[in-house]
Amino acid sequence: MHRPRPHPAPPKAEKPAAPETVQPVSPPAAEPVALKPFSVRVPLTVKELAEKLNISPSELIKRLIGMKIMATINQLLTEEPVRGLVKLYGFEFQALPTLEEEIEAVHEIEDPAQLKPRPPVVTLMGHVDHGKTSLLDAIRKSKVAEGEAGGITQHIGAYRVSLPKGSITFLDTPGHEAFTAMRARGARVTDIVILVVAADDGVMPQTIEAIDHAKAAEATIVVAMNKIDKPQANPDRLKKQLAELNLMPEDWGGKTIVAPVSAKTGEGIDHLLEMVLLEASLLELKADPAKPARGIVLEAQLSKGGGPTAHVLVQKGTLRVGDVLVSGPYWGRVRAMLDERASRLQEASPSTPLEILGLNGVPKAGDSFLVVGDEKKAREVVTRRQEETRSGQVTLTGRHAVSLEDFHKLLAEGKLKSLNLILKADVQGSAEALQDALSKISSDEVSFKVLHSGVGDVTEPDVLLAEASAAVVIGFHVGMTPEAEILAKQEKVDVRLYRIIYEAIADIRAALEGLLAPKLVESSLGKAKVLQVFKVSKSGTIAGCQVLKGKILRGALARVFRGPDQLFEGKISSLKRFKEDVREVAEGFQCGISVSGWSEFQPEDLIEVIEVESVAQKL
Repeated sequence: MHRPRPHPAPPKAEKPAAPETVQPVSPPAAEPVALKPFSVRVPLTVKELAEKLNISPSELIKRLIGMKIMATINQLLTEEPVRGLVKLYGFEFQALPTLEEEIEAVHEIEDPAQLKPRPPVVTLMGHVDHGKTSLLDAIRKSKVAEGEAGGITQHIGAYRVSLPKGSITFLDTPGHEAFTAMRARGARVTDIVILVVAADDGVMPQTIEAIDHAKAAEATIVVAMNKIDKPQANPDRLKKQLAELNLMPEDWGGKTIVAPVSAKTGEGIDHLLEMVLLEASLLELKADPAKPARGIVLEAQLSKGGGPTAHVLVQKGTLRVGDVLVSGPYWGRVRAMLDERASRLQEASPSTPLEILGLNGVPKAGDSFLVVGDEKKAREVVTRRQEETRSGQVTLTGRHAVSLEDFHKLLAEGKLKSLNLILKADVQGSAEALQDALSKISSDEVSFKVLHSGVGDVTEPDVLLAEASAAVVIGFHVGMTPEAEILAKQEKVDVRLYRIIYEAIADIRAALEGLLAPKLVESSLGKAKVLQVFKVSKSGTIAGCQVLKGKILRGALARVFRGPDQLFEGKISSLKRFKEDVREVAEGFQCGISVSGWSEFQPEDLIEVIEVESVAQKL
């Protein structure tokens, strides 16, 4: 019977191709799909990431909600969520260096052949009324203002002194609080600290604080023994006090220069400056003047008629009029540069203090500045910094104060090797007793370092020093000043107040034990003797064994011995009893053992199964 031939189906109208969109990848369980590399700069906004993935921002926001992250279209995303998001779409995240990192990399490259000596940067510190200001004025009048009609009014909070053997840059800071406040923002400014101590008063509480702050900043200390013209001056007593503070004078066999001076008569000032240059020569201070400039903002303000002005210190490279620079969330082109005499400069070499005009805002003291290639890069860097600030994600460069709970994480990242402490107690005896008790819990592997020990309530300088030095403040039978309490909350400095000495010791012991790397402890689970060796095509080599002691576990770590020699170490890949796979075989029973990566079994070999445990170490 003839059947009619079916008519062919009419061709379907082709739909226009939709724009290609990245779809979430659901790889099969058996063969995971290889992830494609996805390079991007972070942080970036949700909108920017959506554009790069060629998906809608709303879809990305839904994904973020699934990750328990509430975000808007302009929300900045850090590396962790970006890594998780791109993996959902079949990509492997690869971080590109940020524009700031690229600029920083250019500044970090140094050619040793181009390095030239630079003047040392010096700060004066010491106790109130010991003559810091008088000594600065004496240096300035004799060295800076000589030859000037009627003297000179200092224009900025820093100036240079020129001597036959070299130059010195002096920073005029109000005290160690300002010194440490700048260092807390990551500013490594001072090379040498001149510690001014009155020969009649000797070492006072603020002198000790200044020493601790200078040591924490790793600055070289030169002692200026002031007021030697006074009849009550007692240099030997002062040198003995300095020796007790680990500042052994040179004439007593130590390494600390102690220069007698009189700010009133000018006696000894030339010798002091020569000693500063001598210390500077030992430090071998060098910088490359040919590089783009970078440095530190000493102070800044909004001046009438001049707009934002910043007093800066050039640390590396040479700053020139017309350079485009970035400082904090501001940028600008240098319109003018003035030195301490208000004279205009066209360029400024390393260690030069000066005032600059041209920024579009007032940066903070301690902010770094660096010259960038062009205005476009400067705008991009500043825009990103402003976005990070608005998102609450901005982080300061440099070291940060930490809490006792942070130590495990910091140790794992390799950022912390010891526990820095600042001790405050009601009386000196209590502080010494606490320090002595703590010294007994250190070990060779981990230790603590007391940056400063003092008497009285926890104050703002204590909190600033803790923030700058990644330290924890321990108070014993003391309180906190309201200003210190506010600052500690703002800067997230861990301040712990105790009434019982054993509680303080227990907390610090726990923190130090957290710094100790876990100890790996091995224990033997069982031993088996090889009786016969089987070659199986599918399973490879199987050792027929008798369990002599303990038990044998599948997946456990095994060591193969032949006589006294260890031949191999690897995991037990299969464990059988009468052709059945089993998890474990007890003592006295026979079994078949395969060890991953080893097939050279011989009768009489011994297989030892071990367990490795990670045990927290104790002091």
